[in-house]
Amino acid sequence: MKPLLALAFASATLHAAAPTDWPRFLGPTGAAMVNESKVPLSWSDSENIVWKAEMPGPGSSSPIVFGDKVFVTCWTGYGDTEGANDVAKLTRHLLCLSKADGKVLWDAKVLSAAEEDPWRGYITEHGYATHTPVTDGERVYVFFGKSGALAFDMTGRQLWQTSCGTGSGRMRWGSAASPVLVGDLLIVNASDESQAIVGLDKKTGKVAWKAEGQFGMAYGTPNVYTHDGLTDLVIAVPQEIWGLNPENGKLRWYAQHGLSGNVSPSLVPDGDKAYIFGGFPSTRSIAVKLGGKGDTTSSAILWDSNTSSYVPTPVLKDGHLYVINDQGFATCIDAQTGKDVYRERVLMGARGGGKPFYASPVLIGDKLVCVSRRNGTFILAARPQYELIRTNVLSLDSSQFHGTPAVSGDQLFLRSDKALYCIGAK
Repeated sequence: MKPLLALAFASATLHAAAPTDWPRFLGPTGAAMVNESKVPLSWSDSENIVWKAEMPGPGSSSPIVFGDKVFVTCWTGYGDTEGANDVAKLTRHLLCLSKADGKVLWDAKVLSAAEEDPWRGYITEHGYATHTPVTDGERVYVFFGKSGALAFDMTGRQLWQTSCGTGSGRMRWGSAASPVLVGDLLIVNASDESQAIVGLDKKTGKVAWKAEGQFGMAYGTPNVYTHDGLTDLVIAVPQEIWGLNPENGKLRWYAQHGLSGNVSPSLVPDGDKAYIFGGFPSTRSIAVKLGGKGDTTSSAILWDSNTSSYVPTPVLKDGHLYVINDQGFATCIDAQTGKDVYRERVLMGARGGGKPFYASPVLIGDKLVCVSRRNGTFILAARPQYELIRTNVLSLDSSQFHGTPAVSGDQLFLRSDKALYCIGAK
């Protein structure tokens, strides 16, 4: 069978980040983990809050950290604000804050550049600022869906803006995939806007390539896989996983995994393997061997399980996958066999309705930080025996917490629809 995608691709190399930086969605390697940190296990409105910064509007994106700055996005003017019913007034914000004290250094506002999906249905679960920014320390890059990809310098000056398409998926759920940097390219998964992966010159915004294919409803963020001196750009989409050669423009390999509907979580890397989660209306998880040539389906699929996550991306620790699904269950999977080790309900349901978890868990040493939307943050032991260590609630903040937290040094950066918090020993 032919793959769903054919493309020409520019050359790419990896960009290294400092050990204390969290420059993209799910951290420097896309694995949502740090090996060592003294982030406190407990916090509250009056405990271990280094600073709190009010946000101009809601958002589901994650904060990122580079050097002495923190970046986060949100939106205003439409949707989640009472009386804000004119979609033409939708405005996105990229905020830069001081890591030391939370002071807002600048707020870059981006007006909507195309007709947006209306505030109804599943888009109300995440909104219009879901894509996490990415930075190389010289520029900050954002993807705002139908308003395109943009680059800003570190003072907040807009450098360029490039459309990646203005279409909508069949369900009009909006888009969520975060951009990543691969060498001199900004890679954008514009599945919803144009059923395309777009490579942009990070300095100019010029389109280096646009790979169009039949892969709507792919919401995961791409990652890279390095092997035998080669680098693949790897992304899971409905029905397939692709490994793209960024040096010669060819699709190096692909495998059919069979997940239908939509693939929302990002794939979880594990050496020469990756784990794929998602699907709709039924969810599954699949282990895939990376690399090879052409159609690798017959040898690539290692196991297939009915245990999965619909939105949050799981994390890997010592041969076990830890899944926090949007129904409130915590599951540990043996990464070698795909068998469940435990399955426990963490949360019965979100206060005020909706799915209780949207954020992905983050691994700090041997602890899992699992942020629920309305019922606090759950600290779980990252081991094959279920243990809920603590629940931390910011009771003065009644808004929702959609965003996956970031870790920098001994501090945790956690955002809600109303505020950004820096959590650290105090």
